[in-house]
Amino acid sequence: MSSRLHAALWLMLATYACDDASDASTTPHDHEDHEDGHTHDHPDVDAAVSQDAATHVPPPGSVIGDFRWNLPKGFPLPVVPEDNPMSTPKVELGRRLFYDKRLSSNETQSCASCHKQELAFTDGRATGLGSTGEAHPRGPMAVVNLAYAPSLTWSSVKFSLEQTQAPLEQQMAAPLYGIEPIELGLSNTAMIEQRLRDIPEYAGWFSAAFPDDNDPVSAGNLSKAIAAFERTLISGNSAYDRYMAGDDAALDESQLRGYELFNGEKLECFHCHSQFNLTDNVHWQGKSELELRYHNTGLYNLDGKGAYPEPNTGLYGETRNPRHMGMFKAPTLRNVAVTAPYMHDGSIETLSEVLDHYAAGGRTIKEGPHAGVGSKSPLKDTLMRGFKLTDQERADVIAFLESLTDEEFLTNPAFADPWLER
Repeated sequence: MSSRLHAALWLMLATYACDDASDASTTPHDHEDHEDGHTHDHPDVDAAVSQDAATHVPPPGSVIGDFRWNLPKGFPLPVVPEDNPMSTPKVELGRRLFYDKRLSSNETQSCASCHKQELAFTDGRATGLGSTGEAHPRGPMAVVNLAYAPSLTWSSVKFSLEQTQAPLEQQMAAPLYGIEPIELGLSNTAMIEQRLRDIPEYAGWFSAAFPDDNDPVSAGNLSKAIAAFERTLISGNSAYDRYMAGDDAALDESQLRGYELFNGEKLECFHCHSQFNLTDNVHWQGKSELELRYHNTGLYNLDGKGAYPEPNTGLYGETRNPRHMGMFKAPTLRNVAVTAPYMHDGSIETLSEVLDHYAAGGRTIKEGPHAGVGSKSPLKDTLMRGFKLTDQERADVIAFLESLTDEEFLTNPAFADPWLER
């Protein structure tokens, strides 16, 4: 399939695709092997796709009262909880709260301390660092296009659409009040409610965001406001997106070759990094099937049986199902060039080293407590077969991944720290 046809099909599927099945289930992604020796997530499509698929028509429902979704081409409407509808005052309140260090117990950190806009709302560290200085076992995930994420965090179904209709709102309790590990370090809801009531400006902002509440300054509304802001953090204007929308000059020759490799059976990247959000964990309004997918990529194999080091055992840590050992969510690749280091524990520093890992069919660690041959893990995904790249092919794939950087998103004033404007 040509790049241009693939691009048009991508846009059409992103907006209109809905699966027939309606039963939601939480299972690892078991790829089906076919007679040709390859695996396929979707049936082949042999049809001419009209250029009308690339015509930007905002989906119905984009305007909700005073709020308007600013959705890129091909992006469908996100799912929003019924009890937390979008509004402009609520989003603006959420932005202020997201950047307010007074939300941490010792007033040294805000949400933005671990989620920096210029790094696609990551922090550039291998693993997170809480407000008390406690090191976290995993790296902060990019807060990018979470409005389309059916599950949050690296490997949990607890904060997913399968368990709750408001995963972003529910997950907020972990960074605010969690103790393993400590992030913002608040001891209880009363503490933050009193602190917010002592700040005069917040009374008006909460009242505007929640006009029907008699007592709008509450911990529950704090979570709703931050969740509303985070749902607006939508990235979809990279060079890749502009190419998909019909700009033939948006990608150079190297990036186009990398695009073809990325979507080919040699590398198999597209199986887990697909659709408009470049991940197989994606959901939107009108999508009938809820799919929560997790993968073991052979990053570790401590005992020859596929074991991962504690406490980062993946989905297994929650389910205790031995088949789930080392299974993590495939993150979106949007803005991936600015989100190093990589993997759930930040154990791979560069995109070139990430390619080494997949080319080997799993990582080999020769010595130390994590020594093991990941390519021999009996639990790794069946797509982890390995491949060979020439130097030029490696450069092309990296060039394509760099084309996924959305500079507008990284510098958009609507997502920036509002306290600096005062």
